[in-house]
Formats: sequence, structure tokens, C-alpha cells
Amino acid sequence: MSHPEPHDQTTDGANVVAFPTRPTIGAAPNPEPTREMERPEVEHVDPADIELLDTEDSALSRKVDVVPAAKGGWMDDHRALLDQAPALIPSYLRDKQELAENIRFIAEYYARMSLYRTTRSPIYLLKLVSRSPRGAGRAVAVWGQWAFDTEANELRRTVASTSRTSEYMMLSRQHTARVRARLITSLLISLGVTTVGAVAVASTPAWVSMGGVVAMLALFGAAGRTADSKPIVERWTSPHIQRELTSAEVVDALEAIGIKGKVDFVNPIQTDGPGWRAEVDLPPGYLTEKVLEERARLAGAMRRPLTTVWPESDTEAHPGRLVLWVAKKDPAKAKRRLWPLMKSGQCDLFEDIPFGFDPRGRVIPLNLMYSNLLMGGVPGSGKTSGVMVVALAGALDPTCEMWVYEMKGSGDLDPVQPVCHRYVSGDDDEHCESALDALRKLEKELKRRKKIIAGLPADQVPKGRKVYPHLARNKKLGLHPLLAIFDEAHTLFEHEEYGKEAADIAGRLIRKARAYGIILVVTTQRPDAKSLPKVVSDNVSTRFCLAVTGHTANDLVLGTSMYKNGVRATMFDPKKEAGTGWLAKSSHDTQIVRAAFIEQAEAIEIGQRALALRTAAGTLTGEAAGETIVAEDTSTLLDHLADVWPAGEDTMHSVRLVQALSTYRPDIYAHWVEADTPIDEMTPEQKRAHETRMATTLSNALSPFGVHTGQVTKRGDGGSRKGVKRVDLDAALTRSGTPPTDD
Repeated sequence: MSHPEPHDQTTDGANVVAFPTRPTIGAAPNPEPTREMERPEVEHVDPADIELLDTEDSALSRKVDVVPAAKGGWMDDHRALLDQAPALIPSYLRDKQELAENIRFIAEYYARMSLYRTTRSPIYLLKLVSRSPRGAGRAVAVWGQWAFDTEANELRRTVASTSRTSEYMMLSRQHTARVRARLITSLLISLGVTTVGAVAVASTPAWVSMGGVVAMLALFGAAGRTADSKPIVERWTSPHIQRELTSAEVVDALEAIGIKGKVDFVNPIQTDGPGWRAEVDLPPGYLTEKVLEERARLAGAMRRPLTTVWPESDTEAHPGRLVLWVAKKDPAKAKRRLWPLMKSGQCDLFEDIPFGFDPRGRVIPLNLMYSNLLMGGVPGSGKTSGVMVVALAGALDPTCEMWVYEMKGSGDLDPVQPVCHRYVSGDDDEHCESALDALRKLEKELKRRKKIIAGLPADQVPKGRKVYPHLARNKKLGLHPLLAIFDEAHTLFEHEEYGKEAADIAGRLIRKARAYGIILVVTTQRPDAKSLPKVVSDNVSTRFCLAVTGHTANDLVLGTSMYKNGVRATMFDPKKEAGTGWLAKSSHDTQIVRAAFIEQAEAIEIGQRALALRTAAGTLTGEAAGETIVAEDTSTLLDHLADVWPAGEDTMHSVRLVQALSTYRPDIYAHWVEADTPIDEMTPEQKRAHETRMATTLSNALSPFGVHTGQVTKRGDGGSRKGVKRVDLDAALTRSGTPPTDD
């Protein structure tokens, strides 16, 4: 068997790479190995370990792409098309509100156009009459050319110049006969028209005759129009109407803000509501975040008003998919869209409420039940519009109990005061204390509701422990919706004395209260770490962020990493886009919304309608019903002991303190001194036992505060008995946060 050469071809067409220092595969044993074979580093190679290299396909030319799958048939292709097909019924037939708006627009448009043309018709007529001489001259010229057969003159001159006499004579006879016939016809028509006109003038009113004359002059005026004549009917153009969006404009604008490369249009530019929609894939390496951040520059590059250009990110596709919507008419200069409940209707907080409008003018709903709401934005960004909509929506639900704390003192929310269970407006210490008291009572109400729901049978709460509509309608349970609004809450959270406790309670309420029908709404115009506690910003479920100045404020209101994900409220101009912000119902459900703008006078009218609804339903409570709201008593036994402690005393017997407490707060401590037998009728042994019981009661009550009673000797006052030292009481007051009083 011969030895193969190093590059001999194998049966499969591949080359075998031979190693010179190794024995050739397949060779017969050599009884006298060469020196090279005797080297210790040389090893025998198994044929299976030899690598086969294809010389026809180098590493640079290997195909790594997956082979395309076989193209589907007719069924697969058309099934995919059917899945993406538009709805069979257009949106204006599926949405009653859109249909009503379209009908109203069409009727208003043609009515206005008709009135506009009617009022200007005399001017149009005068313009026509002014052109009648030129029209009459044109009519006479046309008649003359026809009557005298001038179109044949050129033919006769041509025949005459060539000396064709017979042909010329024939043409002359035809011309003479044609002119004679046409002149006679013209004379007869003129006599007929003159006769009819004379009879008409004699037999009809003067205004009809004049109308006929004017109509004839108008016809001559229409004939007198020239190529450079101005239109008779006036036309106007609106500077608010934008030119049509084109692909070249989009590409040039993106390049102007630094996005260079091939831009792929996913779909043709199409009409989307009152604007145009362009869906594009940015060049590789670019994200839509850049476009969102450069919105003002993009609008400048497109030479369009800022309020007409709205870029968005289509995260469902990929981070480089840009959806650009451009309004046909500048929304900032368009007619204000009215809140759907402006004139009539009421709300049910278990259903969506109309909150505002997106850039396309569609109503955006907001669900407050089982949620809480945080609003933030710089001063002047339109936050009042958003909180006013929420407050009025709550007022228009007759079952909703409203607690409103407007902590700026401007009176912006005064229109809802007549229906509020609690209403406070101001930013002083007393207002902050009242707001803290409200939070305490809300937490107490939360505990009450939890206890009630926990005691209900399972069939009443089928999907978990929370307030359902049928439970809210049961007045005996007291589980109706409770809307608590804290406007400009930074005033409370930054308060030196009340801020920390308020933040702690608000955090607990935000985490737990929404399931029990308690809706907390917090707004601030200073979204920073101090004015907006982390326990609040981290746990809010629904957020509305208006114009802010940086990524920190943006993420405090909208949530962590929202700025990084392209949801940036820094894109809004508070002067031109007041009330516009990002509404985030979750990290994946965000949209640009402009809160419905409601003027103060309009809000007052809505508030009066809400008051009438509640009066009819019998649901006025609290201050709205004339009740006096008493602040929650947060004082403790330590505070009460400090109040009754005699000045100058370092120690006091427990019995004396209990007796003083029962006199000071009988509603709390009267039962501490009660006994089955009147004190005057007790034996000495019974008195000692009764006093021991009172001392033991006080000792047990002080134990949780870290105050221990012991033997106290006071000369002339009962000798040695169980008592309390003032230094122990002061130490406990300091630990609890209440400074000791100076005696």
C-alpha cells in the first residue's frame, strides 16, 4: 500500500493535512525507525483527530445566516394581512362622541360658510358687474366673427393669391350666402329678445326687471374674466394650518439634529386624526431618546410650531422605532376642547373619569379607584388644571367623601369646598397641623375598613379583600369612595415639626389604602428628595408629570429610570404647553396628555351642580353638612401627667395622680377610680385595697413608656407609697418627642 502524499485528495473531496513529524497514516510498520521517529516528543495521531479543511470555503466567506424558511402559501400571506387589516366599522361610527363631534363640525362648517358667502354676495355681484363691459365687448366680437364668417377669410386670400379663379368665385358665393343667412338670423333673434324683454318689463315688478338686468350684466362679467383677474369669491388661508408632512422633511429634520444614516419608513406617512403619522426606524446605533430630548430642535428643523410636533417611542417594536405625529393645525391656537362633564353628567369613581386630551384631541380616561395619584411639575406648568379635574370628578360622584387640603392658600380648589367633608386652604402651621390630623384619621379609617371587610363572608369579597361597588353602595358599611387631595403637599412634608410623621403615614396609606376605597392624591411644584419623600414617590401607582427641569425631578414623579427609558417631561415648554405632561399608569403604559382646562367660573358652576346632586342623594357630610370637625387627639398619658403635675414637686404619689387624671380627662380615666362601694362607705381595708388598685393601674399604663413606679415618701401627704418621679416622666417625654414642660 503506497503512502499518500501530504495533499492527496480523500474520497469526499477534502485535503488531508499531513504532519511531517508524525508517521504517515496507513504506512506499514518500519522495523528500523528513523531518528525523527525516535524523538520522545513525537506522538502517534489517531485518524479521527485529523481536521479536514475545505479549500473551497475560507473563514471569511463562510455563510453564517440562517437559510430563509420556505415562503408561506396564499393562506399564510393573506391570514397575516387579515390580522393587520383595519377595523370594518370606522372609528366615528363606533365612538358616539367622535360621531357627535363630526356631525357638529360639518353642520357648523357649512352653516358658517353659507352665512359668510351670503353676507359678501353684494360685493361679489358688484365685482361681476364691473367686468361686464369687457364681457360685453367679447360677446360682440365673437358674434361679429360668426356673423361675417371671418374664419374663412384666410382661405379666400390664399385661393386669390394662386389665381384659382373658379375656386375663388365658389368661396365668395358661399361667403355671401352664409353672411346673409347669419345676419337675418341675428336680426330675428334680436327682435324676439327685444319683444320678450319689453313685455317682461311691462308686466313684471320693477325688482324682477332689475334682477334680470343685473343677472345679464353678471353673465357678461363672468365672460369678462382674464387670466390675471383676481377671484370674485374671497378665499382665506389660516396660518395655523400646517403643510403636509413628507418623508424628505422627516429625513432632513432628523439629520439636522444629528441623526445621520439611512432612515427606514415602516409604513407610508398617513393621516392620523387631525394630523399626520410617520413611523420610522432610526439608523443603527440611534435611540428615540435622542429625538425626544431634541424635540424643540426637531420642530425648528421642520419649521413648524413646537406644539404641533410630537415624537414618541414605540417600545413594543424596538428602542429605535420612532413614531412622529404632526398636527395639521396648531393645538395651542385651536379652540379649547371642553371637559366632557362641563355642562352635564356625573361620575362614578369605580369607572373611568375623563381626565384630558392627547395631542390628537382624543379624550384620555383615568381610573382613580384602587389607585393613588402623584402630580408634579415646575410652577406655571399647569398642575392646577390636573388637580381641578380630579377634584371636580370626585365632586360629581355623590357617593364620594372628599377631603381637600389646598396648601398654597390661593383658593384654587374653592369651587369644591361646598361639597367637601373637610376643606382647608392655607400654608401656615395650623393648616399643616390640620393636614397631619387628616392623615391620622385616614389611617384610622383604613383600619376600620379593613376590620369590616375582614368580617364579611367570602361570597361578598370573591376576588380578595377590597371594596367592591356593591359594598360601597351599602351605606351601613360606610365603604364609600374617599378622595383625599393634598395639593402642594411639599408644604406639609417639609414642615420641621409635622413633616416626618406626615411622610410616614402617607407612605403607609399609599401602600395599603387604595384597596379599601381610600384614594390619595398628592401634588407638588417642587419635586425633589426633601419635598417629595421617597416612601411616597416609590409607591404611587399613577403619576402625572408636567414640565420639569431635570432627570432627578422627572424620575421622582414618574418613577425610577423613566428618564433613561425616554419618558421625559423635560421636553415640555410650560409657557406654551401648560397642563401637558406624561401620564404614567405603569412603567409600560405612558402617554402624553393635556389635562382639561376648566376656568374658575366654570368650576364654580360644576361645584354647584355637584352640591345639588349630593343634596338630592342625601350624602352631604362633615363641613358640607354644617358639622364641626374636631382634630384627632394624639396626646398620651405622659402629656396628661405633665399637665396635672403640681409645680415644684419632684415626686408624686400614684393615687394622687390617678385622682387628678380622672378629674382632668374623665372620658379616659374616670373608670380608674370607680369602685363597687362609694369611698365614703369603705372600710380602711377597702380604701387601702382601692388605692393599691389605682396605683397598679397607673403603673401598668406607664410601663410601655419606660416609666417605672416605686416607693415615694412625702411628709404630711400619706407617708411612703407607690409614686412617680418627675425626672422619669421628663425622660419619657423626651424619648416620645414631646419636650418636658417648665414648671
